[in-house]
Amino acid sequence: MLIWRKTMEMIPGGTLITATPEEGRQLAMTMARKSIGAIQPEAEVRKALPPKYANSPDSLTAAAQVVALEFATIAAANKYWRKNS
Repeated sequence: MLIWRKTMEMIPGGTLITATPEEGRQLAMTMARKSIGAIQPEAEVRKALPPKYANSPDSLTAAAQVVALEFATIAAANKYWRKNS
């Protein structure tokens, strides 16, 4: 069962705007981790999962896709705000 924690800050600092692409990539990784934490809030369960998927090419590819989607969102936000400021 999904339990949403209203106190969880999904976007650290409350903004997608970053000074550099590297900061954007780091933010994407953080957001992906926070998304997983929101989906599966039980730390014990999350800690037990890595051995099951760490060596699975499909699982690693899916994880990379999640980060890529977060990074695309951040990149779009940065382009928009820089263009319209």
